Amino acid sequence: MQHQQLTPFPQGFMWGASTSAYQVEGAWNEEGKGPSVIDHAIFNAELSDFKVTSDHYHHLAEDIALFAELGLKTYRFSISWARLFPEGRGEINPLGAAFYQRLIDLLCQHHIEPLVTLYHFDLPWALQQKGGWSNPETIVAFEEYARTAFKLYGDRVNHWLTINEQNMMILKGEVIGTLPADTPDPQRALYQQNHHMMLAQARAMIACHQMLPTAKIGPAPNISCIYPATSRPEDVLAANNFSAIRNWLYLDLACFGRYNATAWSFLKEKGYLPQITDDEMALLRQGKPDFIAFNYYASATVGADSGKDKPEPSGANRAVDQQMAGIDRSVYVGVDNPYLQKNQFNWYIDPLGFRITAREIYERYRLPLIVTENGLGAFDELAAGNKIYDDYRIEYLRCHLEQLQQAISDGVEVMGYCPWSAIDLVSTHQGIGKRYGFIYVNRDEKDLKDLARFKKKSFFWYQQVIRSNGEDLHYQVEY
Repeated sequence: MQHQQLTPFPQGFMWGASTSAYQVEGAWNEEGKGPSVIDHAIFNAELSDFKVTSDHYHHLAEDIALFAELGLKTYRFSISWARLFPEGRGEINPLGAAFYQRLIDLLCQHHIEPLVTLYHFDLPWALQQKGGWSNPETIVAFEEYARTAFKLYGDRVNHWLTINEQNMMILKGEVIGTLPADTPDPQRALYQQNHHMMLAQARAMIACHQMLPTAKIGPAPNISCIYPATSRPEDVLAANNFSAIRNWLYLDLACFGRYNATAWSFLKEKGYLPQITDDEMALLRQGKPDFIAFNYYASATVGADSGKDKPEPSGANRAVDQQMAGIDRSVYVGVDNPYLQKNQFNWYIDPLGFRITAREIYERYRLPLIVTENGLGAFDELAAGNKIYDDYRIEYLRCHLEQLQQAISDGVEVMGYCPWSAIDLVSTHQGIGKRYGFIYVNRDEKDLKDLARFKKKSFFWYQQVIRSNGEDLHYQVEY
């Protein structure tokens, strides 16, 4: 559909940017913080760990001032559960609670609305030792943690996110480290974990509506449209299968309180069915989201297994990258899409898929949408005068914003856009070298240097976008 006149971005649009606690804060064991699963995970020894990251914990005032200069209307960040509750539950850590009080106060002083994610991959290690999300007690612990966050910060936080990319934790558990490597029957265990996370999310949403009647809360999965490899009916069916397994299983549970029929049949066929009760399903139906947050980086393309498909990039890549579709030959095969370009990390670049994805979500659920991750990771180079000429990032974001406006013109209700990331941080699998931020952090994988902050060219471009409420997307800015 070609619109002769585009609908402008709404007034009061939440122009923002995103981070997560374990990737940006550092101070991994300071001021009472307990360890999380991230602190015990094994990553590539040649890359940065998560002990210091961007040292946001000690650069808080400086970073928030930069976010204000950037013009952010909202800042999406996560609370470290283990910083608030070092043992996952029980006694609260007052210094951890005070850190987020300072963070939220600084945002409010700069007229930046806090957008808080309760859980972003970093389960407290004490809970993991008791079975993690496989243990139903973690559901109770999450509700206790959420209620504490609502009580502490609900007077200033009006928008909450429950669990970041729950679908990726299940679909790519071996990548994100959801399960120990020696877990028996790992796929069935993951889908039981998924059910427990859904129950925890429902409890948090119910608690939010009880405690903060004017606040809004919603899930934050990673959603992408799925293309069939060809118009062959078998390929179209494979794409339909993968959409249900990758996307709708999670959002149907969150929004409708029921399992997607196709996904349920897949689980039954594979022997992955979780144990559920009628009372649990009743609880899921009570936990209603007010909006849907979603992360989008790229579309996926799949086909039926014909033995002739050109597969996605190498099996090694597929094993360590949650953006690749992967293979389940009885259901779908992730294949290469020759019509799309790729970035330095072999991720597809598909702005039009962004529009399609937003339309699919909105048409299915009719809830307001907010984009909570979208961005380009790249090996940024620091040039003379501490300049970073990241025109490639500007181009990526510009094209995606153009398609987001097309989606708004299609009738999709979009309330905000928070690209990944506000500032350089440590990528889960590619270290600090894979940079996403509008602000450069002066360090490399092993040398912390001075951790100085430098504004990239994209900083001034996004500043211009926000100032114009999305009317000026032209990439030529003074720098």
